[in-house]
Amino acid sequence: MTSPQLPLNAYTNAPQQHPNLILSSLQLLFWLSFRPLAWRNHLKRIDPNLESDSSVIILLRRGRWRNLALWRLFIQGYLILPILANLLVPILANLLVGLILWALGEPIAFSVALDVKFGVTVGVAAGVAAGVTVGVAAGVAAGVTVGVAGDVVGGVTFDVTVGLAVGIARGVASSVVGDMTRGVAFGVAVGVAEGVVLGVLGGVAFGVAVGVVGGVTRGVVGGVTAGVAAGVGVTINLWRPVLSFPFLIVWNYLLYRLDQKRNGKSPSLLRYHSAFWDEWQHLHLPALDKHLLFVITHNPVEGKAALEYLSTSRQRWAAQAVQIELDARSLQGCADVEAIREAHRILIIDELENELSPSLILKMFSRISEDVDAALNQASAYNQRLALRAFADKLNLQLENFARSSDKYTVRFYPIIKSWREIVTKYVEELAKITELRQEIDLPYIIGVPLTREQEIFTGRDDIGLRIEQLLLDHRRPPLLLYGQRRMGKTSLLNNIGKLLPSNIIPMFVDLQGAPSSASDHAGFLYNLARDMEKSAKKQGLTLPSLAREVLKSDPFTYFDEWLDKVEQALEQNTALLALDEFEVLDNAIAKGRFDEQDVLGMLRHLIQHRPRFKVLLAGSHTIEEYQRWASYLINVQVVHISYLKEAEARQLIEHPVKDFTLRYESNAVERVLQLTRCHPFLVQLLCAEIIVLKNEQDPSIRRLATLADVEAAIPEALQSGSFFFADIQNNQVDATGQAILRFIAAQGEGAIVSRQTLLQQFSDANITFSLLLQRELIEEVDDGYGFQVELIRRWFI
Repeated sequence: MTSPQLPLNAYTNAPQQHPNLILSSLQLLFWLSFRPLAWRNHLKRIDPNLESDSSVIILLRRGRWRNLALWRLFIQGYLILPILANLLVPILANLLVGLILWALGEPIAFSVALDVKFGVTVGVAAGVAAGVTVGVAAGVAAGVTVGVAGDVVGGVTFDVTVGLAVGIARGVASSVVGDMTRGVAFGVAVGVAEGVVLGVLGGVAFGVAVGVVGGVTRGVVGGVTAGVAAGVGVTINLWRPVLSFPFLIVWNYLLYRLDQKRNGKSPSLLRYHSAFWDEWQHLHLPALDKHLLFVITHNPVEGKAALEYLSTSRQRWAAQAVQIELDARSLQGCADVEAIREAHRILIIDELENELSPSLILKMFSRISEDVDAALNQASAYNQRLALRAFADKLNLQLENFARSSDKYTVRFYPIIKSWREIVTKYVEELAKITELRQEIDLPYIIGVPLTREQEIFTGRDDIGLRIEQLLLDHRRPPLLLYGQRRMGKTSLLNNIGKLLPSNIIPMFVDLQGAPSSASDHAGFLYNLARDMEKSAKKQGLTLPSLAREVLKSDPFTYFDEWLDKVEQALEQNTALLALDEFEVLDNAIAKGRFDEQDVLGMLRHLIQHRPRFKVLLAGSHTIEEYQRWASYLINVQVVHISYLKEAEARQLIEHPVKDFTLRYESNAVERVLQLTRCHPFLVQLLCAEIIVLKNEQDPSIRRLATLADVEAAIPEALQSGSFFFADIQNNQVDATGQAILRFIAAQGEGAIVSRQTLLQQFSDANITFSLLLQRELIEEVDDGYGFQVELIRRWFI
């Protein structure tokens, strides 16, 4: 529907008809010639069942006679337009009327549905056939009539005379045998018979000859004429846009110049541009994008309507160019980090057509905006500075790439990315000044999110890295299982394992909680698996060949195996460590029937046994024995247990998590953190983060020294902010009996050991539950009793 601020029928594929019957008929003619989409929409508006090849008469016969709009179309198509058309140039008029009648579904003699190549051929053939048929028929009829009537009379007279002469001659010659009378009679009889026969045959021959010659002549002339006319009518939209192109360039340029002189007054003259009324024009119309951008600048409502119209037309290139320029202006207008963080929400990005598409640049800016948004969402100024500093380094690399390119879009966006880098760098400096001025303590701890390679806080685990390295050198190539309780740092270790292993081992980390296990079929699973392997290898400096999703559809495992051949070639002398995190999620997908057990697990077993360049490491909070289907495929799995940090590693995480950390601890405060967390990596970060939050609220004079009282004051806040961790233990890792046992032990106080006998009296037949609690590392056996391993977890169950 046209906006009230727009001119009537402007920038729409469903314009309204003029109320005047004559003018609206000419409008129909115009739509048929230049705007077929408007014509089809007009038909649908009249009757939903009305198509371009529908018959109006048939629809009227089917009870649609009450539809006045249908009658109007009938009158226009069968009465007004033929009259108007016959007032124009005859050939053109007949062609256009033929187009109207054909569109209305009524058969006509000069249908314009024939192509030139068929029109000429069929026209000649039809003309010859019709001409010969009519000519022969007429010729035979006339020839027989004339021949019989004329030639018989003349022939009889002539042939009687000749017959008499011949008869007399024969009579004389045979006078011995017969007399003159018989000779004359014989001559007359022969003369009459021959005259009749020759008259008929001559008449037929003459008629056929005249009919064929006349028919062929009329057929060729009429066929060629009709064929050429039909061909011109059918192909007009192929050559007419080319012939009219120079004139349209001049017309459109005049409109643009007039709009500029009118200083963008509304409504603009853009609506008269041929892009909005000639749907057949496939050639790019020069300066259309400039005119459109001019109108958008001076009249946004009209400009947006024109942009929307062009985005689905043959001139969509102009809409795309203008949209890119609008996005560039929007990005250029970002004056601070808050504007940059919101930029990705307003960008309009089409699907990439190729690697050189300007959409690629816009996608890059969108990712930059998202990265800035994620950085500013960090809880502490320290983490904001850390993320933004890394982001500024990426911008420097992009600037170097842009500086080497002469592409027009790269040149256009270069000053924008340069401006963004300056804004971010300045903001990082301001954060540092504010932090120092307020003497705030940076919060380097990451809570609830796995640590990445870029985060300095990752601490320790050297012993686990050494253990994995030793197992990878085993000639038997056993699969590995990194086993540990939740939040023990398994994923953080896998993200950073490249730091702990030799450079010839290339970790390929795949999070099975993500896209691979969420796929609907094997092709999707293998495609996402390959994609994650490729991304992870790229972080290690290795580029793997890509694997297209379409290739996997017909025979996914075969093509994936062939892709692995290419990966091995890319590895050269290196070894790939395929690290599959959260393998339990994949098992759940297999159990639901989304993937076939034999296909998926058989593929992993085949990879382990037959590809020496690959090592497989699973990670999860369950042992292989708990998943029998995996145990039957993966033989001789070597378990690498990840548990609490070493005390020295935990102390480093508390006192020196990052370089230039400004908070200092009293010795008894450090000891208390170790007692409360038992060097659990997640709980150490959780409690220390709450200590920093608490200290930043204190007076600057005492802010940078943590005491035992500060540690105790931070415990309730840690239990609250880490409730998702504790609730997971309570709700997902133990059953009702286990919860009851934990509450009973917790009630005995900090460090309490409850004898096994006492627990069995309270909870008979709980041997299996005790084993599960021990396996989950929630309790530990001390002498002949049980106690909590971690004090903070005990506090949750009080």
